[in-house]
Amino acid sequence: MALDGIVIAALVKELRDTLLGGHIQKIAMPEKNELLLTVKNHAAQHRLLLSCEASLPLLYLQAENKPSPLTAPGFAMLLRKHIGSGKITAVEQLGLERIVRIETTQLNELGDIAPRALYTELMGKYSNIIFTDENDVILDSMRRVPASVSSLREVLPGRPYFVPEKLQKTNPLELSETDFTAALTAQGSLPLDRALSSAFSGISSLIAQEVLFRTSLEPREVFDGLSAEKRNALYSVFSSLMEAVRTERFEPVMYLRDEVPVEFSALPLETLKAEGLEVRRYTSVSELLYSYYALRAESSRMRQKSSDLRRLVQNHLERSQRKRVLQEKQLADSQKKEKYRVYGDLLNSYAYQIPAGADHYVAENFYDENRPLRIPLDKNLSPAENAKKYFDRYAKLKRTELAVGAELEKTVQEEAHLASVLTALELATEESDLAEIREELAAFQYVKRQRAQKGKRPQKIQSHPLHFRSSDGFDIFVGKNNYQNEELTFKVASGSDWWFHAKGMPGSHVIVKANGQELPDRCFEEAAALAAYYSKGRDQDKVEIDYLQRRNVKKVNGAPPGFVIYHSNWSMMAKPRAEI
Repeated sequence: MALDGIVIAALVKELRDTLLGGHIQKIAMPEKNELLLTVKNHAAQHRLLLSCEASLPLLYLQAENKPSPLTAPGFAMLLRKHIGSGKITAVEQLGLERIVRIETTQLNELGDIAPRALYTELMGKYSNIIFTDENDVILDSMRRVPASVSSLREVLPGRPYFVPEKLQKTNPLELSETDFTAALTAQGSLPLDRALSSAFSGISSLIAQEVLFRTSLEPREVFDGLSAEKRNALYSVFSSLMEAVRTERFEPVMYLRDEVPVEFSALPLETLKAEGLEVRRYTSVSELLYSYYALRAESSRMRQKSSDLRRLVQNHLERSQRKRVLQEKQLADSQKKEKYRVYGDLLNSYAYQIPAGADHYVAENFYDENRPLRIPLDKNLSPAENAKKYFDRYAKLKRTELAVGAELEKTVQEEAHLASVLTALELATEESDLAEIREELAAFQYVKRQRAQKGKRPQKIQSHPLHFRSSDGFDIFVGKNNYQNEELTFKVASGSDWWFHAKGMPGSHVIVKANGQELPDRCFEEAAALAAYYSKGRDQDKVEIDYLQRRNVKKVNGAPPGFVIYHSNWSMMAKPRAEI
C-alpha cells in the first residue's frame, strides 16, 4: 500500500522527536528524485530520506548512508546554499494530507535569520519535493511542473506554494458529527469504502475498510441508505480512530502472508488480523517502512531470480504430466491382452468346427463357465491363422504392459520430483538455495551445469536448512530443498530423532533433535505446524502430518534426493505456521 495520512502523522511525530532543534550537516541527492539529509541532534547523527519517485514516494529515517554522484545536481546545490547548516525549527503535517513541511532557519548573506521550508508531497505520480522562502514562494523543486503539464498548479521558481482546492478534502481530525454526515452525504451514491476515502484527507481504502469492518457494515452500502443507528455507529468508530491519531497513540505494525509483507499501518487493523496474517510490531515508523520495503524488495528479487527456474520446472512438469496421461491410456489398453489370449485358445480348440470363410464364431468359453463368446474372424484367414493373429496381439500387449509399466513408474517418480523442486523454489530465501536447486536440476539434466571460469575452482554451495528452537528447548531443523532434506534425514538426524513430513504432498523434511529425551506434546505440535507450513499445503487450513522416529525412514534406491519410504508412522492434523 502507499503511505496514507495516518502513517505520515505517526512519521511526523517521530521526526519531531528525533530532528527538531537539530542542525543539517549534509545534503545529498543519491538518486534522481531522492534527497538525503544528515542531521545532528542530541549528540547523534540521523539520516532523513525523502523520495518523490512516482512509483515509490517515501519519507523515513534510515541508518546507512548512500553514495552520492560526483557532481551534485542543481537542486542539491541550491539547498546546500540556503539550508546547508540550517536548524530544523518545525516538522508538521498539513492537516492529515500526505504533505510534510520541514521548516529551517539559517543566517543569510546579511546575517539575518532566513526561514525556509521544504515541502515533501507523497502523492503517487504527483509526488514532489518543493523548496520555498519565508513567504512560501517557490525557490525551486525536485520536479518542475509548468502550466502545460498541470492546470491546477504551476510548480516553478517564483510561483506561490499552495495546495489546489480540488486536492483538499475535509480534515478528519477537526470534525463534528454534523460535518461527518455532510461530507459523506456529499459523496452521493458512492459505496461506503470509496466515500470515506474520497471525503476525508489521509484516509486510505485500507483504513476505510477497517472502519467498516469494526462497524459491521458492508463496503458496498451507501451512506444515504443507512439507518440513524448505523450512522451513529459509523461516526463513533471513525472518531475513535481519529482520536488515536490526535493523541498520537500510534502502534506501527506490518502484516505478512507466507513471510511476504502484505500491508503496513500506524494503527492495528482488526480486518487483517481476522484474515490470519502474521503480525509484526515496531517501535519506530521509519523502521517499519524500511523493513517493509526491504522485505518486499527481497521477496520480489528472489521471485525474479527464481522465475526462470520456476518456468523451466513448470514446463518439464507439464510435459511429464502429459506423458503420464498417455502412458496410463496405453497401460489401460494393454489390459485387453487376456481377451486376445482367450480368443486364440478357443479358436485352436474349436478350429475343426469353424466353417471356411466365416467372419465370426460363437464358442463356448470354458474359461467362464462355458458361456457363449462371439469371436470376430478374418474370413480370408484360416482358424489357425486367426488364432495366431490373436496370440500375436496378446504377446505385443504383454510386452507393452511391461515396458509402459516400467516407464510409467519412472514418469510418476519424475513428476513427484519436479513437484518437490517447484515447492523448494517457493521456499527458497537465499541465492545459495537457488544455486543448490539449480545444481540438483543439472544433476538430472534438466539444465546445463554452469562451467567454472578458467583457472578458478568451482565454489562449494553454502546453503543451510532453517533452524528453530521449540518452546521446550529442542532444536528443530527444516530442509528447504531436496538436497537439504537428504542431508538432514540421513546425516544430521540420529535414529532416535523424530521426523515429520506433510502426508502425500511435496514438502520439507522436519527433524527434531530428541537428544535421547522424550518429546513433550507441545514439541510434536510445533514441529508438525512447521512441516505443514513448509509444504505444498501451506495455504490450507490444516494439513495431515506423518511423524515417526528417524530409524524407520528408509532411502529409496535409485530415487532422487530426499525421496524416502516409511510404514510404521503416526499422523496428526496441524495448522500451518511459519514460526514457533
